[in-house]
Amino acid sequence: MKRASDAEARTIDADIGARIRAERESRGWSLTDLAERASVSRAMIHKVERGDSSPTANLLAKLSGAFGLSMSTLIARAETGQGRLLRREDQPSWTDPQTGYVRRHVSPRSDMPLDLVRVTLPPGREVPMPASAYAFLRQLIWVLEGELVFVEGAARNEMREGDCLDLGPPTDCVFRNESARPCVYAVAVLSGR
Repeated sequence: MKRASDAEARTIDADIGARIRAERESRGWSLTDLAERASVSRAMIHKVERGDSSPTANLLAKLSGAFGLSMSTLIARAETGQGRLLRREDQPSWTDPQTGYVRRHVSPRSDMPLDLVRVTLPPGREVPMPASAYAFLRQLIWVLEGELVFVEGAARNEMREGDCLDLGPPTDCVFRNESARPCVYAVAVLSGR
């Protein structure tokens, strides 16, 4: 998979930051309002909105949940326009600076309430997601390569290549790769946007 250059990563971070600010302002929220709704510090949101800090997956999940959006929708809104065919080389990817988790938005923009995302989770890493990230959508997780441990509240789901899981009601969860090789999985997100 092609990794984004430092310049591309800065552009993606700036686009995401601008989108977060646009979503916040369109709702008439102050930085403090969003910070309280997302349980995130005001200073961190300000740094992300200015493009001074690369947001983590966990932070994006909290912010998108506060907006009532899926993380896929929030990031898709930050991307430039696309046609019905989204070629692999044009599929936007984003790397979590904390874990090295790589998220590639596979589906083109459309009126369908479905987003497809391909994720690569490095060995020995985990990405926690708050329940608020799932409040307004349904998701399926399909393991394409490797092994994934998906902790959903008190339930621990050990998944291998080919396994597919329908997520239950919103709860705090963790995507975890306990193996020695990367895990690649697809997430199908159905939302009411």
